Amino acid sequence: MKLKDRIGLNQKPAAPTTDTEVTAVRPATQGSSSSADRAYQDLKLRIHRLLLDRVDLGNLAKMDLSQAENELRAAITELLGELAVPLSHRDRENLREEILHEVYGLGPIEPLLRDPEISDILVNTARQVYVERHGKLEPTTVMFRNDAHLLQIIDRIVSKVGRRVDESSPMVDARLPDGSRVNAIIPPLALDGPIMSIRRFGRSPLMMDDLVRVGALIPEMVTVLQGMVRARLNILVSGGTGSGKTTLLNALSSFIPDGERIVTIEDSAELQLQQPHVVRLETRPPNIEGRGEVTARDLVRNSLRMRPDRIVVGEVRGAEALDMLQAMNTGHDGSISTIHSNSARDSINRLEMMMQMCGFELPSRAMRQQISSALDLVVQTARLSDGTRKVIGITEVVGMEGDMIMLQDLFTFVRDGVDKDGRTVGRFASTGLRPKFTERLKASSHEIDPKIFEYLN
Repeated sequence: MKLKDRIGLNQKPAAPTTDTEVTAVRPATQGSSSSADRAYQDLKLRIHRLLLDRVDLGNLAKMDLSQAENELRAAITELLGELAVPLSHRDRENLREEILHEVYGLGPIEPLLRDPEISDILVNTARQVYVERHGKLEPTTVMFRNDAHLLQIIDRIVSKVGRRVDESSPMVDARLPDGSRVNAIIPPLALDGPIMSIRRFGRSPLMMDDLVRVGALIPEMVTVLQGMVRARLNILVSGGTGSGKTTLLNALSSFIPDGERIVTIEDSAELQLQQPHVVRLETRPPNIEGRGEVTARDLVRNSLRMRPDRIVVGEVRGAEALDMLQAMNTGHDGSISTIHSNSARDSINRLEMMMQMCGFELPSRAMRQQISSALDLVVQTARLSDGTRKVIGITEVVGMEGDMIMLQDLFTFVRDGVDKDGRTVGRFASTGLRPKFTERLKASSHEIDPKIFEYLN
């Protein structure tokens, strides 16, 4: 069967390419002229439009993805032949792949999404794209045709999760099918053009063994964290942006027994829990009329009626802090959450501030008592100057002394400086303090060898 019969390709002759177009067209590369870049982008756009005009999308929809891509590659080859564009075999293959990315993927950034070494993709307007590899930012040669092209890709992403972005709602959080977090902000808030940030997540989440292997923490710390999770103690993972909080939360969740019912609450679903009994909830922004918003606080309250064994809040950032702490204090032990903070003490102070957002006038001492009785452990993460991510502290919430919440460090990361290559030199150390929760671990049959807490340097 001929190609035109399989995918409904109409025999509409393409206009011949002029000599000016032929000499100008070449793939955009580092150092290429802007006129050549524009010519290449124009050629890609022209073939893309011809393809959409001449292909029966209904027939394509009936095929599986690999078969449809093969058929489209053949159709693009035919169009290139009709246009008589003098491109090398490699350039033709690159052009075919880029057009397929426009049809099925996310356009110019699709190859970046397939690179496992890239952890962040930062689109700073249509003409500038940065990526993060191994904790370091670097520029790329990737670019979009114009702002409209970038807006089209952003809309393709957010529409798949039932969200929208336009002048009336110029900021949006969304996610990709693999769980990667997406944030976009467009004019008039973004002055120079649409901006998009993608926080990548691997198809398979990192486990504790992986984190130990890359030096994020040591086995002694893993033993303590494993005992804490299995004994149903409440844990708060604290850290700055990009410090690995979500990755660590995913790894901690692997210690939760399979027989427990877990309810997750997130603004944009990105957790990758491996247990069979997981209920995932996601907040909802208001509609175009300003109605229908569902906040994290609403979901925390609702989750209490869902018979959860554990509640996992992806990130606590507002009035839901009070409801989460009350849940921890009323029989929902073993809950885990993350918070943006630079230290364990700062995370406690931030929780107190968030509780004030709930609309009730609560005395400071009452709020601190809620926090100290609810939380058992604060795990502090950080991204160091060399781009590596480490667990720089495990801190026990001891209780109240007067009006002050008492904390004690169990493990810390001691920084000794940087080497000649700019890498951070340091070591993990135990403070030698024995935590008060060891009795709770023993009572729950998850006793930890006391030698783990002996001074380690």
